[in-house]
Amino acid sequence: MSVDDHHGDHNIGFWCAAPPGVQGELVAENPDRFFVPPYVGGRGWIGVRFDRADTDWGEIVEIVDQAYRCVAPKKLLQRLDES
Repeated sequence: MSVDDHHGDHNIGFWCAAPPGVQGELVAENPDRFFVPPYVGGRGWIGVRFDRADTDWGEIVEIVDQAYRCVAPKKLLQRLDES
């Protein structure tokens, strides 16, 4: 889910699913880039800011790939891995 100043939080980025334990690691490691989003944060989702000058777009690609793998049906994951 993309976000743009959601309820005045000044974050431009997205929220996505994350593998178990990843949310806490990322937020603790870099709280300027990662945050616990409202509503879905309790289920382990992460908030990712990409309005920072030092945004690592390669890391963003990895995060999106992992997020998709958390929620995609097995059949689609199999197709992804085969390609």
